[in-house]
Amino acid sequence: MIITKKIFGTINNQTQVHSFILENDNKMSVEILEFGALVVSIIVSDKNGIIDDVVLGYDNLQDYIKDHTYFGATVGRVANRMGDASFTIEGKKYEVAPNTLPDFGKNHIHGGRSGFNKAIWKGKEYKNRDEIGVVLSYTSKDGEEGYPGNLICQVKYSLNNNNELGINFLATTDKVTLANFTHHSYFNLKGAGVGNILDHQIIINADTHTPLSDDLIPIGKIEEVSGALDFKELRSIGSQFDNMQMTKFKGYDLNYIINHSKSREPDFAGEAIDLLSGRVLKVFTTQPCMHFYTGNFLKGEKGKSGKTYEQNGAFCFEPQGYPDAPHHDNFASIVLKPNEEYTQKIVYKFSVQ
Repeated sequence: MIITKKIFGTINNQTQVHSFILENDNKMSVEILEFGALVVSIIVSDKNGIIDDVVLGYDNLQDYIKDHTYFGATVGRVANRMGDASFTIEGKKYEVAPNTLPDFGKNHIHGGRSGFNKAIWKGKEYKNRDEIGVVLSYTSKDGEEGYPGNLICQVKYSLNNNNELGINFLATTDKVTLANFTHHSYFNLKGAGVGNILDHQIIINADTHTPLSDDLIPIGKIEEVSGALDFKELRSIGSQFDNMQMTKFKGYDLNYIINHSKSREPDFAGEAIDLLSGRVLKVFTTQPCMHFYTGNFLKGEKGKSGKTYEQNGAFCFEPQGYPDAPHHDNFASIVLKPNEEYTQKIVYKFSVQ
């Protein structure tokens, strides 16, 4: 297995930003960028041995700096949406940026206007007998984006010869704060920029979900999945679009509660299959939930190699804590206290059939 480090670009013609290319013995490779602790590319074989990049992104740093889609990003401090762009901890109210799209209220999304996806992380590669990887570190300062506490953060990406991309999150704080990280790659198993993903077959290992208001904020209930929202058995993403009560959102943008075992190891959360290429993606996580998103707000962005990313041109499997948790006592807390560690893991495993 091989690790290659290179300069991906510079900020203000001064600060160098590196990327790390991890390649295993099966010729699967993953490129990871210090900016946003994000995944630039995941290159895997199809059933005929033809390799292709299966995640959306850009060829250059300047496009990532301007990006609004969170392509491949580490998302934090708090993933997903928070109602009223505020939260209360121990009786004190904190205001954060109301940065959702104008049609969806004055709410907060994915850590703010300059969240983890816009931070410069410091990467250090490592290699052992079983895997290669890179550890990225960043300190989110007290008051950054309105959040309390100095939050010391680490994201470890690993790749092994089982074609497993592991993502480990670790954080500690010196004040009571919130922590709920996720990974935000947009997957198209046909190849990034190759049409839409409505014919991808998927399973989501969830019996329940958190229903949403019209501005995509959880209403505080936990309901059984049914009808168009039920992916307990394998079916195509687009098979029940006509039956959805979510047509305003042009696709799925919904938090599922994963059926977890009592094990502390990552549990199976979901699977996606592209029948044409034979590529299969399975997701495992320690996180309680997984947000499923179908690229509803893609608008023909120009991406890598001049490809155009159309609406519903990719999907996201985003393992995370409960969205809008500070406003719902029945949701598992995302509060992090001093002397505690925030630790979560995601594994994306690739194969062919």
